[in-house]
Amino acid sequence: MHKKSYLIFFVIGTILGSCTGNKSNNTNTTSSSQPEYADENPTFTFNNIKQSYTQGEDLILKMDSEKTPKIDSVIYTINDKKIGQVIGNEPFHYSLKQEKFGKQIIKAVVFSAGIREENSVNIDLFASTPPLLLSYSIVNIYPHDIKAFTQGLEFYGDNLIESTGNGVGPSGNKGKSSVRIVNPKTGQPTKKIELDDSIFGEGATVLNGKLYQLTYKNNLAYLYNINSLSVIKTLPYFQPMEGWGLTSDGKNLYMSNGSDYIYTLNPNDFSKIDYIRAATNTAMVDQINEMEWVKGKIYANFFMEDVIGRIDPKTGAVEALVDLTKLREHVTQHVDLDVLNGIAYNKRSNTFFVTGKNWDKMFEIKLTE
Repeated sequence: MHKKSYLIFFVIGTILGSCTGNKSNNTNTTSSSQPEYADENPTFTFNNIKQSYTQGEDLILKMDSEKTPKIDSVIYTINDKKIGQVIGNEPFHYSLKQEKFGKQIIKAVVFSAGIREENSVNIDLFASTPPLLLSYSIVNIYPHDIKAFTQGLEFYGDNLIESTGNGVGPSGNKGKSSVRIVNPKTGQPTKKIELDDSIFGEGATVLNGKLYQLTYKNNLAYLYNINSLSVIKTLPYFQPMEGWGLTSDGKNLYMSNGSDYIYTLNPNDFSKIDYIRAATNTAMVDQINEMEWVKGKIYANFFMEDVIGRIDPKTGAVEALVDLTKLREHVTQHVDLDVLNGIAYNKRSNTFFVTGKNWDKMFEIKLTE
């Protein structure tokens, strides 16, 4: 049993702070003690507003003014959405439960003696509770292709669907983008197709008997026949962005792009249905990479960290974290050894199969709270 060690606090701090080794130019939200005003010298200012709130808190809005004591009325908006209006300057209470995590733009339109003035302030919204720290135990260790630059991993029946990219290691050796059906106990592919060298393969998932695979910078996904692995068609992303992780709830797709965003997508055309932003109770959590849907939650690892987080797909709250850094001690140490990147849940055994880029082993683990 691998207990929750002191190391995880350092790892978690790294995730919640400034992540290093950027795969793309993504940064975390940081907080200061004072809110950020759009106007440096406003006539009216917000009374006792904080820089950051949690989703369980109410926002209490009231305006102050040293120059004009009487306020006739105030209209309040959040992210350009009207949330209320008060006569005079009575405190206005607004529940933040329905808002997504991240920066919120609060605006007040103040009417006073025929004068109309707008002022806005930025606040940060985080989750209500800190993440749980999970433990794990190793159930089995299986072989894994040491040349597989793993980007996605998922069970389909008794086999694994694995997608790989053509990343380059310190040795200069370049991987090969592919999608493959793998025997989880032997690590050997029973079927595999390779992509053109211009394609960097990314996360993959199976939905409605079809296999979806993202690409890193080509702005499209591949749709495959699950049996033959022949390409049915390509699906353009709904906006220009990178493809990182992909999973499914059995109805829709969920895609990450290396930021703190997770997008809900229509599997027919990759159009955006909705999105969440991942956060703990103190910070936004970015560089979300490979993902797996398990019992109504999203399990994800974070780029450059051997850590898996459990995310609420309705809110984006990071509910739990587990530190898997010690797994590296069991794999062959070589110059091209890279980070953890591969999460597959086995429903029959209630265990997770995890591996990494250019790891020669795959681990079957059991998580406990």
